[in-house]
Amino acid sequence: MNSQWLTCSESIETEYLQCMDEGRDVRKYEDDVKTITSMFHKGHTMEPEAHALWTKLQNAPIRPDYKYTEPSDLTEIRACRCMSKHKDKDMIPDKPDLYRFVYGAWLGRCSGCLFGQPVEGWYRDRIVGMMKDTDNYPPKRYFSSKIGTVLREKYRVKDEGHVYGSNTINWINNVKYGPEDDDTNYTILNLKTVEEHGKGFTSDEMAESWLMNLQFLHACTAERIAYRNFTNLILPPYSAVYENAYREWIGAQIRADLFGYISPGDPEAAAALAWKDASISHTRNGIYGEMLFAAMIARAAVSKDILDVIDAGLGEIPEHSRLFEAVEIVVSWYKDEKLTYENCLERIHTRYNEKISHDWCHTISNAMICMVGLLWGNMDFEKTIGICVSAGFDTDCNAATTGSVVGMMLGSDSLPAMWITPLHDTIKSGIDGFGMMSISGLAERMVKLAYENN
Repeated sequence: MNSQWLTCSESIETEYLQCMDEGRDVRKYEDDVKTITSMFHKGHTMEPEAHALWTKLQNAPIRPDYKYTEPSDLTEIRACRCMSKHKDKDMIPDKPDLYRFVYGAWLGRCSGCLFGQPVEGWYRDRIVGMMKDTDNYPPKRYFSSKIGTVLREKYRVKDEGHVYGSNTINWINNVKYGPEDDDTNYTILNLKTVEEHGKGFTSDEMAESWLMNLQFLHACTAERIAYRNFTNLILPPYSAVYENAYREWIGAQIRADLFGYISPGDPEAAAALAWKDASISHTRNGIYGEMLFAAMIARAAVSKDILDVIDAGLGEIPEHSRLFEAVEIVVSWYKDEKLTYENCLERIHTRYNEKISHDWCHTISNAMICMVGLLWGNMDFEKTIGICVSAGFDTDCNAATTGSVVGMMLGSDSLPAMWITPLHDTIKSGIDGFGMMSISGLAERMVKLAYENN
């Protein structure tokens, strides 16, 4: 039985780090955390002790010097927005243009995801090392496993692996369509949910949609915890909190896109839809990550200015949050013309340790990488996703998200054929009732939703 992420013994170290992030004074419990974690890695769980310690961590007081205001309720989030960055609703593009934009965004997500898949979980020096040794830095093509025996051994490249039931890792020489991945599954799941319930869907209906359409072991980290909670009748918003150490990880952020696709020109509406989805599995900055990128994608349908698009996203999340602060830091780096994107990626690696899972998979560290890709990529699709993959951390998630933003801004007819053709307009889905689907057909359904109740 695959129990990964489901025990308190495994999650207690992450819970400790998460509580630190949230401003709780938990330092006196560090030795207890280390003991339970050490025993877990030796194959011995200490669930009673871990449960008891979890309660202590959750009840620890907030440090007096904690400076952030980070609600999880939508009304409170809106009350904490930076209104100077908030964007009013714009006129929706006409159907032919909107189709080009949405199809471009969806292609961009699928392409970016495919690019980052083979090296997901690699550290940055290994990724960039292989890129340079194969004359692919800065990146200008997908990764292939046909790199010669010496380099295959140097970078431990294997064709065999396990990616959602497939028996091959998704190197481009093994690919005939867009392979299944959580970065695309959730976009399709959200499409199905909105088609069934409309834009007025509730968080409870989204949770039910997961249970009906998504296999349990296809959900990871916060999503797997939330799914378990649903089955135990722990419903939203409590499903996001109960024994969920991963509540600020990247899982909600990768689920944002559909809500931007169906809310073109209306960042506030996109963010509100994203909140209803994110709040079933995440809290605080975990929620903000999905709201941020949903709003950005909605704005990208009517704007060709990446700073304006980022501002639209920031206008939907609390001004005094860690995520808002982190994005503003990257924007300040961009405005200092002496910095290269490599300089910025090194700074992110200084702030966050890619060898700690909590840092590697957190919303904020990966959002910062996305912002570097978008700003220094400057609407160049290849450069944008290339920066995000060469950065390390969650490579497929970040390239998929930024590929979606740039794809929306450029439109399908302006995306480089070299990155799009290998998909053969086909995506494999793990969502019930979908299977192998045309990317263009799904885009048509998304555009239809954009015009409903508009």
